[in-house]
Amino acid sequence: MWLPCRCTSKTMVTSYASRVFNSYFRVFGRWKCNVAALMPEAVGFEGVKDCSSLQEFSVSNSASFWAAAARHRLSWIKPFHTVQDCDLSLGRIKWFEGGQLNVSVNCLDRHVHTCPERVALIWERDEPGSEIKVTYRQLLEMTCRLGNLLRRHGVKKGDCVTIYMPPCPLAVASMLACARIGAAHNVVFAGFSAEALAERIRDAQSRTVITVNQGVRAGKVTELKRTVDAAVKDCPSVQQVLVAMRTENPVTMTAKDMDMEEEMLKEDVVCEPEAMDSEDVLFLLYTSGSTGKPKGVVHTQAGYLLYAALTHRYVFSYQDGDVFGCVADIGWITGHSYSVYGPLANGGTTVLFESTPIYPDPGRYWEMVQRLKINQFYGAPTAIRLLLKYGDQWVQKYDRSTLKTLGSVGEPINTEAWEWYHRVVGDGRCPVVDTWWQTETGGICITPRPSDPDAEIVPGMAMRPFFGIKPVLMDTEGKVVTSNPASGALCLAQPWPGMARTIHNNHQRFIETYCQPHPGYFFTGDGAYRSKEGYYQITGRLDDVINVSGHRIGTAEIEDVVNQCSAVAESAVIGYSHDIKGQGVYAFVVLKKDTDDQEADLSQQLNNMVSKKIAKYACPDFIQFVQRLPKTRSGKIMRRVLRKVVERDLDGLGDLSTLDDPAAVQEIIQGHRELCGKQQPS
Repeated sequence: MWLPCRCTSKTMVTSYASRVFNSYFRVFGRWKCNVAALMPEAVGFEGVKDCSSLQEFSVSNSASFWAAAARHRLSWIKPFHTVQDCDLSLGRIKWFEGGQLNVSVNCLDRHVHTCPERVALIWERDEPGSEIKVTYRQLLEMTCRLGNLLRRHGVKKGDCVTIYMPPCPLAVASMLACARIGAAHNVVFAGFSAEALAERIRDAQSRTVITVNQGVRAGKVTELKRTVDAAVKDCPSVQQVLVAMRTENPVTMTAKDMDMEEEMLKEDVVCEPEAMDSEDVLFLLYTSGSTGKPKGVVHTQAGYLLYAALTHRYVFSYQDGDVFGCVADIGWITGHSYSVYGPLANGGTTVLFESTPIYPDPGRYWEMVQRLKINQFYGAPTAIRLLLKYGDQWVQKYDRSTLKTLGSVGEPINTEAWEWYHRVVGDGRCPVVDTWWQTETGGICITPRPSDPDAEIVPGMAMRPFFGIKPVLMDTEGKVVTSNPASGALCLAQPWPGMARTIHNNHQRFIETYCQPHPGYFFTGDGAYRSKEGYYQITGRLDDVINVSGHRIGTAEIEDVVNQCSAVAESAVIGYSHDIKGQGVYAFVVLKKDTDDQEADLSQQLNNMVSKKIAKYACPDFIQFVQRLPKTRSGKIMRRVLRKVVERDLDGLGDLSTLDDPAAVQEIIQGHRELCGKQQPS
């Protein structure tokens, strides 16, 4: 793929002030409650002496905290006059009004001004050892050329460009080029079908689509341009498709198509950035909705960028010179916030991972850590459980001494996986941060770090709210639960800059989904447990809570117990309709490869474990042993598909094109038929 060789920029901005504290201490755990080292702008906060008091200040003096952070960490074209104007009960969320800035300038120009040859991106391509490094100077040139190309072809401020690309430098440049000229971007995961892509293009009303000829993943080539061609046929709004070349294989070009890299070479390397209001739209990102229609979640400029940068810096103890390895696809919010915007706003070096955890073998992640000298590694629990199944030898084969922090994202991590991650991957010396957040929150909200020196980390718990975050639990009557320990619906009691502003073209749906269930609070849709110490543990989506004979139990809680069995690699638990109990418990279980135990014996063992650790009523009625679980290519278990199989609603399975291996569904369907044919539920 095309890479630039030189760069010029007219935009000069002040040096990035937050680097001041980097010379103090290199590791969070060594901070001696030095507020200046922790956060330079916090020196003026009254009563702040350590991390815990800083968190308290950030909640009780929200406007002061976020104003100081925004002035210190972002480069403004025009300063803001109002820190916040928010009313959660009305769904009104505005931050840093009056201010103007450009996100691409904050992610590129100011770093080019101070360290142009610093590596911005390491593109970890599918084949190990074929990585490509892109400096900030090169990325700025790429972004400017593409921004000029988009402008020349009529893309203007306020338009929305759809990007359908795998993780690669040109995908990042496409996102930043949109931000530079004031267009919003709509990145669609490059595993979605033509139908799913078309639906998102139409809803975003995009006239321009950016894609690649083909994708490469786990040694297999996917025809992404062909998918775009099929999608565009059902999208009359699309006027042009920019096509980059990931492989050397030619593809059929239509009248709407243009060779993006060839056209970029004709453009100037200077692209004047658009001055954007703080609350102008930065991007749309579509996420699943309970109605089945995807929701276009809207994030805006200043607040999102500030929150992504601050969480990246402090949750992971990121220091200048570190290599940050987030292995999420850029098509998801994790890729947006922690592969692109957070690291680049901080002047960091970030990895773009194109492959899979087990290609060409189960040591891929750790070979990459050794070769790229990764310092922070951020991945999904489902990938950790998958690798656990293959044994320790694939990890211990490689040098992981550069690792300083391990992160978990996407779903609650079970205790066994957490302990393996900490003990084997991190050699017992790297803190594991189990992070809770959502597409709608923009960035990490509950996480063990940052915290005071030597503060404990409890396996499998997200634990502590981040700066400016005030979580609460609601009972079934909608009242705030104040006692500990306690369980309830997780809500956030006050707004924060990184949160979503609306749902594209449907603000009423935004209000009904997030603001109306508990007026005055942001409703997350997740359930949580709060320990006697005040630590939070996510128990799963509230629609993943099973009501068995009047007893409410989170599916994640049952999965955690099942996964503690030494023979189990991973599991997925769902509820199904039961004539007697209201709902029954159905468990899908993947065994480790070296397991010799009989399935009947294991079923009994698992039921005994659940009975002992939770209660007898939580024991699975059915346990189906499967070779693999249906997962998206980002590694997320598709529990919706499992529910449809158990409900025998095969016509309702929906679009399976995002699955890593659709054949897994057919195996599960056949296994379900065989199991139900020979076993009666208890």
